[in-house]
Amino acid sequence: MEVTERVVRDGPYFEDLEVGAVYAGAPALTLTSGHAAVHQALTGDRLRMALDGSLCEAVTGSARPLAHPNLVCDVAIGQSTEPSQRVLGNLFYRGLVLLAPAFIGDTLATTTEIVALKQNRPRPDGSATGLAVFRIRTVNQRGEAVLDFWRCPMIPLRDPDAATGHADGFDSIPDELDADAVSGAVPANWDLAAYRARVPGEHFSDLIAGTTIEVAGRDTVTAAPELARLTLNVAGAHTDAGATAHGRRLVYGGHTISVAAAQATRALPNLVTILAWKRCEHLAPVFEADVLQTELTIEGARELSGEGGLADLRARVSAEREGGEVEPVLDWSFVALLA
Repeated sequence: MEVTERVVRDGPYFEDLEVGAVYAGAPALTLTSGHAAVHQALTGDRLRMALDGSLCEAVTGSARPLAHPNLVCDVAIGQSTEPSQRVLGNLFYRGLVLLAPAFIGDTLATTTEIVALKQNRPRPDGSATGLAVFRIRTVNQRGEAVLDFWRCPMIPLRDPDAATGHADGFDSIPDELDADAVSGAVPANWDLAAYRARVPGEHFSDLIAGTTIEVAGRDTVTAAPELARLTLNVAGAHTDAGATAHGRRLVYGGHTISVAAAQATRALPNLVTILAWKRCEHLAPVFEADVLQTELTIEGARELSGEGGLADLRARVSAEREGGEVEPVLDWSFVALLA
């Protein structure tokens, strides 16, 4: 057969984006025990509720294991990458609250809306980029809200000399979490007393605000493209070194965050779950074979009216590169539930 037309499927450049555009083309994903196992193997997490089905059932009343909150976030972010396939880096996440827990067997579907665009000044090398703010909404198979947050990727321009006129401010993007949303994210039917009874060791009442815990055990980043693919992330920078400005594949930011979460569970072994991200700043890129280490600070603790409480935690992550160079790569503040 004679070929009469050739079509290239690729992601948009910055000048192709429009405020108000909504992307809903990513496949919905049913979370399976396979997803959970691969995610745990690549990040090393030790969150008991996602590992121990008997404990999870005693606390939640569900016979299905809890899906790790970072697996849920990674899938939602991966599903949001259709308009950011050309991403050069992700600047921030804002307002991320896990509005409802997800369990193995749940199906996640995500829509991504462009809410702000801002063209950057041209770079010294002549290239040009812009910032796009996405609002990302994820629901489960029952249409219940699971996530609703903002993400800001940096995307190149096709024409470095183009003047898009995009100069939106980001003042409408919240810098602080909605306290009511975080409180509402605490599952009302979870039995935290059952958690304490089954799990020995330190719990919420043992937390001391102001304590910083250095996690001595470090983790080497491996299989970074595999985690990106697992979570439906189609950003080229994570699978194709030629799509980056570094000549090396960038590790997906959620991979770094998930390793930080794993190291946080070493610092606080009885952390029940993660409910929200207060702030998340990627300070520098992470590459395959970097060795990550986390310092976790307990910035605050708030007792709940029933059982347990919320902990405000801050994870500062550094990466040791080949050759011994050490560089800060992540500053992540989040809210965790403890019994």
